[in-house]
Amino acid sequence: MVKSNIKFSDLVRVFVYGTLKPGEANYKRYCAGKVVDVKRAFVQGKLFALPMGYPAMTLGDSQVQGYLLSFSNPRILNELDVLEDYQPNRQPPENLYNRQIIEVYEPQSLSYSWAWVYLMTLDRVNQLGGFLQPDGWWSGYGLTAK
Repeated sequence: MVKSNIKFSDLVRVFVYGTLKPGEANYKRYCAGKVVDVKRAFVQGKLFALPMGYPAMTLGDSQVQGYLLSFSNPRILNELDVLEDYQPNRQPPENLYNRQIIEVYEPQSLSYSWAWVYLMTLDRVNQLGGFLQPDGWWSGYGLTAK
């Protein structure tokens, strides 16, 4: 639930599709206790599993399934930038992931809002040996989307 003293417009929204999803490896460390709202959602893109045990998303026209997380403290982006090896002052090819704004949809295909997402370039995905996840869902635990 959203805390009553927080205005919805002040929240920082991040679309997550990998280790930051609830139940995945990095959720507890980076998100638990900081998230004020969690919603199932999808975005347009392409999802790849990487041999290192985490996924990458690129721009594309398929559905990538995940969660829209809302945070009240904007400093969460600094913490996530470190995790995702993103520095805004570097050129995009120098970052592992690049943070940008993307439109996020609820499961019924209605637009929720816009949110931050961490994207990888297709060149980097290929360089790292990523393989396409055609159903748009990734899990480090081998779970399937519900």
